[in-house]
Amino acid sequence: MKYICLGYIEPNKFESMSESERNAMVDECFSYDDELRRNGHFAGGEALQGPQSAATLRWENGKVAVTDGPYAETKEQIGGILILEARDLNHAIQLMSKHPGVKAGPFEIRPAADLSGMVQESEERRADA
Repeated sequence: MKYICLGYIEPNKFESMSESERNAMVDECFSYDDELRRNGHFAGGEALQGPQSAATLRWENGKVAVTDGPYAETKEQIGGILILEARDLNHAIQLMSKHPGVKAGPFEIRPAADLSGMVQESEERRADA
């Protein structure tokens, strides 16, 4: 089963580290990602640019409203996602507990939703229309 792991970090935490601290953290994270790949658990992932480059879309008064930046009012901002293959949530927790990125900020782990049935039903409805 796929699990989406959202990695959070405090703004400027990474930038405030010394170069050697940043390099050590990056090297540890990428080494663990390589281990996840070797064992068939790494299904994908991406780092995100800072929250200042984000836009949030909401439906308001019958149209889309765009807000600059993230919508959430939180201390930490999403820094990246990792798509993990794991047997169940406990296995995903076990795998991510070893990820060095947890030292930079929390990871939220959620099962990926399987929308394949919903997509197929929608395709059938649209083909009939």
